Amino acid sequence: MTNIVITSQQSPRKTEGLGILLKISSVMAFATMNALAKYLDGSVPLPQLVFFRSAVALIPLTIFLLWTHEFPSALKTKHPWGHIKRCLIGTVAMFCAFKVLELLPIAEATALNYLSPIFLVVLAMLFLKEQVSFRRWLGVAFGIMGLLVMTLPKFSLFSGQAEVASDPKAMLGIMIGVLSAFLIASAMLQVRQLTQLGEHAGAITFYFAMTSTFISAVVMMSNPANRVTLEPWQLLCLSAVGLAGGLAQILMTTAFQHAEASALAPYDYLAVVFAVIIGFVIFAELPDSMFWFAMPLIIIGAMIARTKANTNPNIKPKPKPKPKK
Repeated sequence: MTNIVITSQQSPRKTEGLGILLKISSVMAFATMNALAKYLDGSVPLPQLVFFRSAVALIPLTIFLLWTHEFPSALKTKHPWGHIKRCLIGTVAMFCAFKVLELLPIAEATALNYLSPIFLVVLAMLFLKEQVSFRRWLGVAFGIMGLLVMTLPKFSLFSGQAEVASDPKAMLGIMIGVLSAFLIASAMLQVRQLTQLGEHAGAITFYFAMTSTFISAVVMMSNPANRVTLEPWQLLCLSAVGLAGGLAQILMTTAFQHAEASALAPYDYLAVVFAVIIGFVIFAELPDSMFWFAMPLIIIGAMIARTKANTNPNIKPKPKPKPKK
């Protein structure tokens, strides 16, 4: 599951190598979190899983903010409604993402998350009135093609099966995965608006963890079916999920303090590599043949959609001022 990560508002330093190392470490931490969640294999109800992911993550997040002397000063906000919208959307996205891990191989679940930058292009155009270049529309087209390649063989019309869908569980997983990617993109849109308004990265991350903890706790306690008495291994696994998620967010945020976003973006796609390895080694999962055709299309689409291009050729960069003699 690709998490919604907040980049620091500090200027990148000239330590790009360290930034890349931190980025790769964060991707590995997120992959570990997903593997631990999948290892539970549905033995823990979804609300209980989300609760531990959010509540335990607050521990490293709070320690990090204290260490950087940003707690509680960084939590001040002038835009509470923006935080509420972002937190609600992000929490539903987290529920969906963990559900997808139950239904699909970990590699396919991870690949679907890369539809979020493609959805973000469309949402930014509609709600932020951003101009979308032909290059970015091309990225959207690649993403849609990848989704179709992964999805269409599940239907009887393309698989030759008599039933309505040849793999109902996989189809449900793909539908929830697409919904999760859309919600992640929606939350990313809210994050972009909040950062443009000057909200601190620590506040955005902390309030999300707090909100998802509260919502999952309410859902968990509202129905006995939404919680179970945990065995020691389940408690350990859930705690590790939360710690890995919190650590991944910290590593990601710190990476952006040391390197430009453009330098770090390519390393996002290592998540698919890690997911394939984890799926094969731990869960004996080998993606089907269509995954290997769909994955490159989705990743290429996401890479193109993330690329910022000048949409107005008449706008030229301002010349650098000449030094005074």
